[in-house]
Amino acid sequence: MEQLVPELLRLECHYYTLAEGRDSLVAYCCCGLDARVGGGDYDDNSLDLGLMVRPDLNGLGRGGEYAGAVLQFARRHFRQRRWRVTIAEFNQRAQRVWSKLGFVRVQTFARQGDGTAFGVWVLAGANQADEPQPRGSGKQAGPRITRPTNRI
Repeated sequence: MEQLVPELLRLECHYYTLAEGRDSLVAYCCCGLDARVGGGDYDDNSLDLGLMVRPDLNGLGRGGEYAGAVLQFARRHFRQRRWRVTIAEFNQRAQRVWSKLGFVRVQTFARQGDGTAFGVWVLAGANQADEPQPRGSGKQAGPRITRPTNRI
């Protein structure tokens, strides 16, 4: 993840860090063009969201909480009211997480360059206005999402 820091700090990008407790970086997210994958057929009516959980935290059951926090954050900070994610077809965990938040696959495509299969998922109609509630044990506060600084 350290090699991503310069990319996260570009001011023209909409990258954000997710922190929990004393852990300053449990995941990062991006919003807008940076969340798109080359080869997809994207319209401009949705805001694209991306989420990358720190590898050592994958599979611990926190993805739903992180994804829900990203969606809540986007709803508060961006004008769009349609939400979209692009997920690698091999990433079954991410597909389950976003599906539980109400996203449905509307398209599949091969990424430019290497041909990896991806799906484009949108938040289903009735769920567009609903506020997702981050899941979790209730014992911990949800993740904090902030703009990264050079102190990562």
